[in-house]
Amino acid sequence: MSITKKRLTAVAVGLGMVGGLAACGSSGGDQGAGGDSKTVTLVSHDSWAASKSVIAAFEKKSGYQVRVLKDGDAGQAVNKAILTKDNPQGDVFFGVDNTLLSRALDNGLFQPYEAEGSDRIAPEYRADQDKHRVTPVDTGDICVNYDKKYFADHKLDPPRSFDDLVKPQYKNLLVTENASTSSPGLGFLLGTAAKYGDEGWQDYWKKLKANGVKVVDGWEQAYNEEFSGSASGKKAKGDRPLVVSYASSPPVEVVYADPKPTTAPTGVAQGTCFRQVEYAGLLSNAKNTKGGKAFLDFLISERFQEDMPLNMYVYPVREGAQVPPDFVKYGPQAKDPETMDPAKIADHRDQWVKSWTSLVLR
Repeated sequence: MSITKKRLTAVAVGLGMVGGLAACGSSGGDQGAGGDSKTVTLVSHDSWAASKSVIAAFEKKSGYQVRVLKDGDAGQAVNKAILTKDNPQGDVFFGVDNTLLSRALDNGLFQPYEAEGSDRIAPEYRADQDKHRVTPVDTGDICVNYDKKYFADHKLDPPRSFDDLVKPQYKNLLVTENASTSSPGLGFLLGTAAKYGDEGWQDYWKKLKANGVKVVDGWEQAYNEEFSGSASGKKAKGDRPLVVSYASSPPVEVVYADPKPTTAPTGVAQGTCFRQVEYAGLLSNAKNTKGGKAFLDFLISERFQEDMPLNMYVYPVREGAQVPPDFVKYGPQAKDPETMDPAKIADHRDQWVKSWTSLVLR
């Protein structure tokens, strides 16, 4: 899902956004002929996380040590990778999603490589099949989350759809992220464009603005400071019971709570979801192409795919990969999310964001 995913990654305190793995293995490694280094370097957004045992298994099997460089929000990380593509920071980039994929491909960020096991990836997640410049890794849904206690206390049904969000009873309740700076914010904008069409989405946002939607820079602020339903939001005295986040957000509020509740304190408005897919690719001019290819193979291996749900709170794209029961129970995928062809996103994204900024922020 990130995303930005940004997407949910659990931490011990505050159920925050920063991934639990700053780096694994050695940051060194002598460079050999043909780019055969002892170290493979992954560049990613801040939400990258994986179990140490899983990374260690890859290192033992492949002979490479893994180094991870986190470069902030997904959008920021993609832009930096493009600017440094002639002398990249690493070998593999993970975290470009379907909302930003065309930007990465059009700027020549990746070189072709068809990862081993690609035939096991569900067809609906595959992209760039003629050139194989990216490998799908995970998927998730950007959706409005709601604070169950707030709506129970106010004897108000939570919203279920985009249409509901502009109704008077939900005035001043929603917080979302800036579509120009945040992956979930952009995903939410694209969801409204998919729902209401090229023209209708602007009228929808005029209604949403009139109904008191609050816009903040990023997911961290929206979810952990403004949203009244999250553990961190409660501590921060957040007063918005609706937030743009992920369908996989509720499991975090259960799995890492102490004591653990029997039901999730937050819910998902299923009619507000937009399907996100994240990709990884071998960076153009990567110094360690052999190691980078081995790492891409690893990212879609069964072991890594089954490790992702409770680390990055996303669903695997590999067919047959098992998902933990708690994740399925509290964070099921949206049944009918909005989607959009990457080519259409490429054609309209920048203009839509420009129009959205003028309409909503000014």
